[in-house]
Amino acid sequence: MKDLRVVFMGTPEFAVASLEAIINAGYNVVGVITAPDRPAGRGRKLRESAVKSFAKSKDLKILQPTNLKSEEFQKDLEALNPNVQVVVAFRMLPKSVWNFPEYGTFNLHASLLPQYRGAAPINWAIINGEEKTGVSTFFLDEKIDTGAMILQEEVSIKKNENLESLHDRLMQKGSGLVVKTLELIAKGDVHPKAQTDSGNLKDAPKLNRENTKINWDTSVDNIYNLIRGLNPYPAAWCYLDNFSEEMQVKIYDIEKLSREHHLPNGTVTIVDNQIKVAAIGGYIIVKEIQLPGKRKMDAKSLLNGFNFAPEAKMR
Repeated sequence: MKDLRVVFMGTPEFAVASLEAIINAGYNVVGVITAPDRPAGRGRKLRESAVKSFAKSKDLKILQPTNLKSEEFQKDLEALNPNVQVVVAFRMLPKSVWNFPEYGTFNLHASLLPQYRGAAPINWAIINGEEKTGVSTFFLDEKIDTGAMILQEEVSIKKNENLESLHDRLMQKGSGLVVKTLELIAKGDVHPKAQTDSGNLKDAPKLNRENTKINWDTSVDNIYNLIRGLNPYPAAWCYLDNFSEEMQVKIYDIEKLSREHHLPNGTVTIVDNQIKVAAIGGYIIVKEIQLPGKRKMDAKSLLNGFNFAPEAKMR
């Protein structure tokens, strides 16, 4: 068995589960590298990453470089002297960093690679209506999410599952896969396989204003998948035209109703305290919505104090 000296790199909550699993498995974590503290909230107070908060609670050595190519960071990394590095939800590394440790640097990615390479694999698996996804570990190379595969495990996507639920299940499944990968490296029993780029590969690009907007002129199934794939963050959005006012709204919890109708797409109807929006092949029933400058609220609470015009429309 090799004596591993692990440096862990990660930032959000998704990465904390893997770091905790590594520590619980008894591995020697010689350092944690995470993003610098950033201003957040109305007061713009500095907020530390989830990984930093957890690492502090375990008295681990923490580095927060702004420039991964800087001479100062290179010296700090050399001082830690890792022989393996684990990356979970961090940023792209320069070769001088990922190529540094003797046993390599591996990444945990929340998809069944080579499918869904990119920044938002969990979201896009739901948005595209997939029935399964998973987690993969692979050694880093010069490109994004293309390195040689180590391990992979599948996870089924439930019919009505949203981003939050799938994120949490993949986080736990991934943390176990990270530990299994370290076990293989410690035993010298790693047999990485090159990823294949053949077939119909789907990407997982970064989410932005354009690809999170709801298109009400598409099928009810497509809209349903988009909204649940963005719930709770960053949330799907659209415009609501109501009493000659245009407002931007975010939509969270929903149901779908497959049914033929003759209403124009985006038409809002209120029936039995339900907000129904017409689309191709049915309706989206809005159960949770956020109006501009307001907190998100359930449909019943909204309808207690907000009136929809008879000709209200979402677009």
